[in-house]
Amino acid sequence: MSNDQYYGGQQYDPYAAADANGPQNPADVTQTWEGQTWDTSYQPAVSYEQIQAARAQAQTPVTYGTQEAYQEQAYPQEAHRQPYAYYAEPAAEPVAEPAPVPAAAPVAEVQAGPAYSSPTTSGNARITDAQRARAEGRSPIIEPGMQPAALTAVLGLLLAGGASLGSYGLLVPLVLLQGLTAAGWFRLNGMWPARQGIALAFLGGLVADAALLATGREHAAAAILGTLGVWVLLCLVLQLRSHADPDERMYGLMATIASAALTVVATGHLGAAPDAVVVGGAAVAATVLARALPLPGPVSLIVALLAAAGAGIAAGGLTDLGTAGALLGLGAGVCALVGLRVASYDYPSRFVHMTAGIALPLTAAAPAVYLLGRALA
Repeated sequence: MSNDQYYGGQQYDPYAAADANGPQNPADVTQTWEGQTWDTSYQPAVSYEQIQAARAQAQTPVTYGTQEAYQEQAYPQEAHRQPYAYYAEPAAEPVAEPAPVPAAAPVAEVQAGPAYSSPTTSGNARITDAQRARAEGRSPIIEPGMQPAALTAVLGLLLAGGASLGSYGLLVPLVLLQGLTAAGWFRLNGMWPARQGIALAFLGGLVADAALLATGREHAAAAILGTLGVWVLLCLVLQLRSHADPDERMYGLMATIASAALTVVATGHLGAAPDAVVVGGAAVAATVLARALPLPGPVSLIVALLAAAGAGIAAGGLTDLGTAGALLGLGAGVCALVGLRVASYDYPSRFVHMTAGIALPLTAAAPAVYLLGRALA
């Protein structure tokens, strides 16, 4: 639609109007488009006075009275058509008081509960017994118990009996001890299945046994340390070929080296004097059985050490060590308690108790049996 029809068919020229009527106030002139626009309705001109009045009205504060007055002022054309509807504000809901928090259970009741159970599930959060024990202020350490202690005692007596028969009689229970040590250490570190690491550590123990049998007891230290050095280097080379993350590779390297070292160190029973192995095996058996008795912690520790010394004296009386067996038995008992404590770390599984819990007391006692046996012989 053209602008011609709004001005009687004549084209409006603002510059011609300015020339005819003289200069005008720019606020009195409305700029219009000469061509087609989107707005097809006529836009009336607005004077400068009307603009100032609208600005003054916009700056004037408005006082609101009743709702009817506000509606007439804001919407005068619809005040008679749509009466204002009053809506009452909803009443505030009463706030419920929080439920009282139950008091913490007495310490006596907490200690009277079960000492060990399977992991529990509370809602969507799964907590283990170790986490629950820490939250309740209890120790997360669980001893292997009487059944692993009995098996340890049986294996210790087998070592003592095999040592009295000779090196090859000792070899059978020693190989069983090394296999339990290799498997239990990986499971104790949370790495399962780890067939390659277990096989590598167990093979290191067998190589140490073979090297010691080939060189004799007089070269036991060289055979054990030489095998240990070769196996550490072998574990390092194998881990360097791994494609795992650097953290996982380092963790696997340390676990493999520690397992191989413990398995090789267990060969010390084979390199020790037969009488020392007899006394050490009997002392470890007595220590773990006394430790498994339901006694308070400090009392149980003292009873276990006394049992180790007593077993050392009794076994020493059957051998050439005599009363010196008490010192050897006490040293083997201390090392056995250390190995038992390591196998009890942080709520281990039953598999750990039946492997590391059986083997670590005897494996940890091997250096004491070897060194004290050579010193007291």
